Formats: sequence, C-alpha cells, structure tokens
Amino acid sequence: MAQAWKCAGLRWSAEGPVLMWDGGRRSPLSWGKRVAFGVVEGGVRRCAGARGHVCPRGVVVSGRSTGGRCEECGRLDRAHSVAADRVADDPRPYRVYLAWFGPGLVKVGITAVERGSVRLLEQGAVCFTWLGAGPLMAARRTEELLRAALRVPDRIPYAEKRAVRAALPDGEEERAREIREVYGRAVELEGWPESLERAPCRPVDHVRAFGLAGAPAALGEVSELVAGGSVGGELVAAAGPDLHLATQGGAVVVLDTRLVRGWELVPVVGGGEVTFPVRHFDVGDGHRQDGLF
Repeated sequence: MAQAWKCAGLRWSAEGPVLMWDGGRRSPLSWGKRVAFGVVEGGVRRCAGARGHVCPRGVVVSGRSTGGRCEECGRLDRAHSVAADRVADDPRPYRVYLAWFGPGLVKVGITAVERGSVRLLEQGAVCFTWLGAGPLMAARRTEELLRAALRVPDRIPYAEKRAVRAALPDGEEERAREIREVYGRAVELEGWPESLERAPCRPVDHVRAFGLAGAPAALGEVSELVAGGSVGGELVAAAGPDLHLATQGGAVVVLDTRLVRGWELVPVVGGGEVTFPVRHFDVGDGHRQDGLF
C-alpha cells in the first residue's frame, strides 16, 4: 500500500498557495500542476487537533465539517482566536479592511499589521482596500461601526463566495466599484476611534494572484471526502482555501481544502476524475451563479 499522508491545510504567501502536510512537508502549487489523491477504503476522518496539538482522543469527525475538529478541540482553537473575539489584549497593531468577493459581497474585517495582505488571500478576497490601522480594540470598534451603521457584515460564507466567482466583472475598476462606494460612505461616518490612523482607498486586485483571469468557470464543489473516493485534475485557479481543478472531462470542480484535514490520503496515479460527492452550482442568466442546490 502507498504511504498515506495527512494534509495540514492550504497556506498562502506572496509566492502563492502551498499545501501543508503533517510533519512539515510542503507542496507549492502552480497553475497547470496535477493534483490527485484518494482516501483508502475503510478510512475515517479524525479530529485535526488545535493550536499545533494532536487531539488527545482521536475523535472521528464528519466529512462535511470545514473545521475538522471535535467540540473540545474546537473550543480550544476559538479560545485563542482574535477572529472569534476571544482575545482583547493583543498589543500588536491591527489593520481594518474592506474585502469584495463578487457582486454584492462586501465585508469588513481586521488583520494584524505584521501579516500584510496574507489574510485577504486566505479568505479568497478578489479585491480589498485598507481602511486604517491602530490598536486592536480601535480596529474592533471601527469594524463594529461599519456593521452597525452601514450593515456591512464581518463574515461571508465560503459557499456564497465561490458561487459568485464565475460572475466576476472583467475589469479591475469595475471589480473595485463596490469597495470604493462602501469606503466613501464609511469615511463619512462619525464615531471613528481617534487612535485609528485612516488609510486612503487603494483597491488591490487578486484576480491574477488567484489565477482567475481567463480560467474556466467552476461548475460545482466537492461537498465531502469519503472512504474509497478520489479527486484529480489540473490546477487552474485557487482562492482562499479553494482549489479549482479541471477534471478529465474538462469540467472544473472546486475542492475546499478545509475538508481534507484529518483524512489519510494516498496518491492516485494519472487521476483526472472526481468520485467524491459533488454539489453543482446553479448558474442563472448571464452565467451568474445565483445559489447552490
């Protein structure tokens, strides 16, 4: 039997996406690279642990879970998460940003200044701009100000992000239009924290970084991994945790790499098919993806 590997998730850097494996192995990804693996018959998905620690009980978790953790490890992970509002005394400076994922999908968020724009790549932001920078609590208050006054959410489900990815406008200026509009309304609000240094509106476009320029539209997404199943295809694009794979028949399927953590994976030689369950996108008029079914 081929050696089995456990995936530790997808990471982004200025050089692009990298698949991480337990034990420290790294697999840099590039457009055109073939990605193919399967789950052995009888295999089970076990909790991925938290904060670098192995799950002490090795709990079996659902194949549909994007967290891939048991309840206990999930609580441990959230207990030290700035994103989950569980940390209030982080002394590092933070940036507030506006991110756009597709038509009608704009969110506000924060990220540590030292991380640069990696957080936006990890989230699959097609376009973003900074709003300002300052202490953590000032960044949090600014985020809450936009949520309350402009009803800009701080979270957008990944299913919505990938469902509109095929309907992106062609030009950078058009992709930045909604970001500029929300930014304009945001800077007119009263109540900005004095300790937050505001930033000018300078949209950054990630279409080329994600490989989405000219890439064929995805028709569906892998909904879960199952024992005995496999996935394979040519990498044509990637955004956030998602890999866009062109299968043997030419159709492009999205694989959310968060679903992969906790499984023991084996190579599939020459694989170009997907035998894992796939949920198809519902493409509306004008090729706009209006939802999933």
